[in-house]
Amino acid sequence: MPVPVPENELPARPGHSTVVGVTDSDRLLAAYDSQLRTDAETPGAVSVSKLGPLRLVTFAGGRGFITYQDLDGAGADAIGRMVAEALAHFQADPEITKVEWKTRGHDHAPGLHEALLAHGFTPDEPESIMVGDARALAVDVALPDGVTLRRVTEEPDIRAMLAMQDEVFGSSHGEEMLDELLRRLDRGEEMELWVAEANGAIVSAGRIDPVPGTDFAGIWGGATRPEWRGRGIYRALTAERARSALRMGKKFINSDSTEFSRPILERSGLVKVSTTTPYNWAR
Repeated sequence: MPVPVPENELPARPGHSTVVGVTDSDRLLAAYDSQLRTDAETPGAVSVSKLGPLRLVTFAGGRGFITYQDLDGAGADAIGRMVAEALAHFQADPEITKVEWKTRGHDHAPGLHEALLAHGFTPDEPESIMVGDARALAVDVALPDGVTLRRVTEEPDIRAMLAMQDEVFGSSHGEEMLDELLRRLDRGEEMELWVAEANGAIVSAGRIDPVPGTDFAGIWGGATRPEWRGRGIYRALTAERARSALRMGKKFINSDSTEFSRPILERSGLVKVSTTTPYNWAR
């Protein structure tokens, strides 16, 4: 069941003070841990196996993913064994070409960093875990002249959106993400994909993922071309997604944010409750 957060402990809206300070952050983090660090974290999974407290998730396209709600107070030796056994699980499947172990900065996990490095995992840059009230983001934001927002559902539009995100992030995940997103849309999931366009070209994009059985909707994949940053487009796109979350009956928004998006979300009233660092292994 969703963990309720009293109204007086929600994030402040822009221009309003927060009266509960640390308590607010603690309660938002507790809701995040209890509601989102479950199977709700991995929609679209092909399979999920358990290894002690770990959830070993397989996605289409040869992707493995390791996550957990906590590590049951394990010490460094036990955690080292978990890393070895989890990796062996995926190595035994020849179709798995890469694995991500998702860590959170507030977890008690002695020796985890060292064990992951010893087994060939490489850390990415840490990101901020942002959580807050959807109402704080659902505000009117003026767009630059000639820029419009729209929801996309057709393959050519989604392909163009993913190509822009790959270009901005310097990655090459578009093709595998395309297959996954199309499958999810075909299944009728409530996930929505939004873009901002100028002169017929996509200049910013992101998706919103309502999490079934929780008070949360996640905003993911937020990317804006460098020459269009600082003009309110990302915030307008975020506001549109927050309005969608409210229509879906969701109370909270969560996001793993880069340093580009974190200040924007903080100005909208979201709270940094922790950090997350993905560790990646490739065959």
